[in-house]
Amino acid sequence: MSSGETGERRLGIVGAGRVGTTIARAAIAAGYDVAISGSGGAERIALIVEVLAPGARAVTTEEVVAHSDVIVLAVPMHRFRELPRDLFAGKILIDAMNYWEEIDGVDQELATAPAGTSILVQERFPSARVVKSLNHITYYKFDEGRRPHGAPGRIAMAAAGDDRAAVAAVMQLVDRLGFDAVDAGPLEAGLALEPDGPVFGVSYSADELSSLLWPAASSA
Repeated sequence: MSSGETGERRLGIVGAGRVGTTIARAAIAAGYDVAISGSGGAERIALIVEVLAPGARAVTTEEVVAHSDVIVLAVPMHRFRELPRDLFAGKILIDAMNYWEEIDGVDQELATAPAGTSILVQERFPSARVVKSLNHITYYKFDEGRRPHGAPGRIAMAAAGDDRAAVAAVMQLVDRLGFDAVDAGPLEAGLALEPDGPVFGVSYSADELSSLLWPAASSA
């Protein structure tokens, strides 16, 4: 059983850009021990992390993997292919990436992935337990929209994955970060969480998000 499934509050983040540091701030506020890596050595991102995610530790990617059984992948989408295939073996890997042509360039595989880009991430890291989450609300809402469990007006965040235990662990993380967690179903359902998907970039309650992700169930 992983640390993510036993409730241990350690989180690793690969990617020290806006997404990674935003998630790091939320995790630190929730009491997590956060290790974060960027491209190159830890010294290259130490100042960025100190300013944008105070309390997190700048380390190498290998140290991130050793630090926690739950890893957030938050690099520019096209760069996940540069990472070794077995890097995240056995880890719960949260795919918080989105494909943006302005950043990633024209990439037909990413732009036209029929079952969503997280399927490609799972194919790249076959021994990881990939869950799509933490990608479909804005940075501002991630910083300003966090609320304690049970608080009124809490924003919902979805998690999609084929490994049910991994999804449950990510949903626990989402709740601790300050959002109502919604199970979106299998990994291919993560397509709905991506840009141009029906829930991307909009803040919903758990009931609203569930009705959009599970319309047949909500109308039954």
